[in-house]
Amino acid sequence: MNKMKKWNDRLARLASLLVCIVLIAVVSIRRDGRLLGREVGETAVTAVKSQAGDTIRMTADGAYVINTTPLGKDIIGYGGPVPLEITIKEGRVMGVKALRNAETPDFFDQARRLLTRWNGKTVEEAAAMQVDAVSGATFSSKAIIGNMERGLQYAGKATATKKWWEQLDMSWKTLAGLLVALMAAIVPLVYKNKRYRLVQQVLNIVVLGFWCGTFLSYSAIIGFMSNGMNVLALLTPLLMLVMAFIYPLFGKKNHYCNNVCPLGCLQELAGKSVKKNLKISSKTVRRLNRFRQVLWGVLMLCLWTGAWAGWVDYEPFSAFIFRSASWVVIAIAVAFTLLSTVVMRPYCRFVCPLGTLFKVSQTKLFARK
Repeated sequence: MNKMKKWNDRLARLASLLVCIVLIAVVSIRRDGRLLGREVGETAVTAVKSQAGDTIRMTADGAYVINTTPLGKDIIGYGGPVPLEITIKEGRVMGVKALRNAETPDFFDQARRLLTRWNGKTVEEAAAMQVDAVSGATFSSKAIIGNMERGLQYAGKATATKKWWEQLDMSWKTLAGLLVALMAAIVPLVYKNKRYRLVQQVLNIVVLGFWCGTFLSYSAIIGFMSNGMNVLALLTPLLMLVMAFIYPLFGKKNHYCNNVCPLGCLQELAGKSVKKNLKISSKTVRRLNRFRQVLWGVLMLCLWTGAWAGWVDYEPFSAFIFRSASWVVIAIAVAFTLLSTVVMRPYCRFVCPLGTLFKVSQTKLFARK
């Protein structure tokens, strides 16, 4: 009987998870016109027409302009594809222009500095360059580099694709982030210790937050739904998605929020830095929980209607990438961190739209009574 109940509960949570997937899929189609990297509706028709003849064109002065939109459609930045126009004249790169994309403006402004790195180089020299990603805008800058590689390969007719192992990011930063995420995914399941939890929280803040800038957000999840994921290049975010959405199916609710999220860890440590926190009555907690749920519904409605889809750019998670984050985002993150010294984890408990999405995916909407 207990086994049957467990399976019923698991199926009910799975149904809730599927509902959440549909909700985010609708947002992706509405906002980006794409679903898992495929154009949908009118966008798909436009894309087919544009890809037929816009890859390369010649200007009046004899320069060639390569549009990487069709060449790099599978190269995803933080918010989606990052197409470029590469101008080549007399065998040399004369300029690189970023085309319209869905990257967060503050982060892309940092990555934009890469666009002049190839100027004046021959196609062969430019193709052989090893360009590092910009710290603070890693995803956007890697997408720029990837599009440049594709465009230069096209220009030189060297269209060989990378081997699967060449797509792995083996930098120390990425490996450190993956290791910390693996520790957060495994150790709390088998070893519960306050001292270890403190170490893990510090690692989450320092490594995943400030160093790697790797965490889940509404913007990231919508981007994954719109553009799909290069699993080999995004192993750490993939692991985080598993902890957020798959762990609860097996009874490990809120694992990502409680054991991984850098902002949640920062708030918790801020709260523990003072001896006493404000005691909130159960009635007030219920009202604040209701506020969080209503807020989530309103913000989802904004995404579905397009009334204010830009709210995802103001989630405080990106404050960890402080070199690129806007002052508004940093101010929000600082305010909630300070408030955590009075009320434990206020953003997580009473505001976070992402956390609410996780909670909805974990509920048993269709459970049998």
